[in-house]
Amino acid sequence: MKIDGIDKKIIRSLVKDARTPILSIARDIGISGAAIHQRLRKLEKSDLIDGYYMKINSKSLGYTTTAFVGIHLETSSVLSSVIKRLKEVLEVVECHYTTGNYSLLVKVFCKDDLSLMKLLDEKIKVIKGVKKFETFVSLNQQIDRQLHI
Repeated sequence: MKIDGIDKKIIRSLVKDARTPILSIARDIGISGAAIHQRLRKLEKSDLIDGYYMKINSKSLGYTTTAFVGIHLETSSVLSSVIKRLKEVLEVVECHYTTGNYSLLVKVFCKDDLSLMKLLDEKIKVIKGVKKFETFVSLNQQIDRQLHI
């Protein structure tokens, strides 16, 4: 997908604030609102735009512990069944199939360290096919951004 300078300006504006009105973007760029709509549809159809999301501040809901769990699987044949079970764990917000030391790298949000320990013991360790895991608690997120366009 080839994008031009106008597309980049539209994308940057919406990445900064997805609720920016189309007409405001159009005024800033100097083209019509209809042209912005057409370009957005083109970008959506090309799959460059994956969606429009609201980001929830997990800490404001009391989820003060963020952790990454590196999971070793017994065999690669259990991957899909383990993923299916992890999808049922509401604290799991990301799961990546990886190369390196772990088969899966999972990001979780928990209320506190005690709830993290409970999550690991009662919801992750018991999943059939999980051989072992290692947990990394995030002390502070230093970077949180979209890919720069």
